[in-house]
Amino acid sequence: MEKFSQLTAIAAPIMRINIDTDAIIPSREMKRVSKIGLSDGLFAGWRYLKPGSREENPEFILNQEPYRQAQILLSGANFGCGSSREHAVWALSEWGIRCIIAPSFGAIFSGNCVRNGILPIELDNEIVEDLAAQIKTDPEGNKISIDLPRLSVTAPDGTSYPFSIPPADHEMLLQGLDSIAITQKRDPDILAFQQRDRQSRPWLY
Repeated sequence: MEKFSQLTAIAAPIMRINIDTDAIIPSREMKRVSKIGLSDGLFAGWRYLKPGSREENPEFILNQEPYRQAQILLSGANFGCGSSREHAVWALSEWGIRCIIAPSFGAIFSGNCVRNGILPIELDNEIVEDLAAQIKTDPEGNKISIDLPRLSVTAPDGTSYPFSIPPADHEMLLQGLDSIAITQKRDPDILAFQQRDRQSRPWLY
């Protein structure tokens, strides 16, 4: 997966609470197991005027400029709740989202984000609302900056907000490695242990 370090980008505010994975990608849009080709179904129930059509709803924010180029989403509490479908994260990633800022996330969704190179940041609702308000006056000029090494979010007005993520998630995103790839970095240690163990407990082998 792609490494994450710093990002300065347009942010799209979708300020609703409890946006579940079926809203992120409806089940009717999940016609394949592959990660490729899912972005057309992203927020399909809101992006398109009719189910199954591709006629865009002009009132939905991601159908408007400059939000079509957004790499950051702002949203309400419990983003990504509902089913554990990883397709939701795949669709967001393919569309170009690299970071989501919300007061809270569905636990499985948050883990899936990290394992697919998307940074989930939890900030207080008042802060997220303020970021959304700052963006609306000039979305292209009022970008948000993310610094993962320093664990900070910088608002358009220059205010910096700290955030925290688990150390293992921090390492995965910075290195662009999923949990399997990080484990594989320990291959020499694992092989050395197995060799020692064969000598000390040969009856197990």
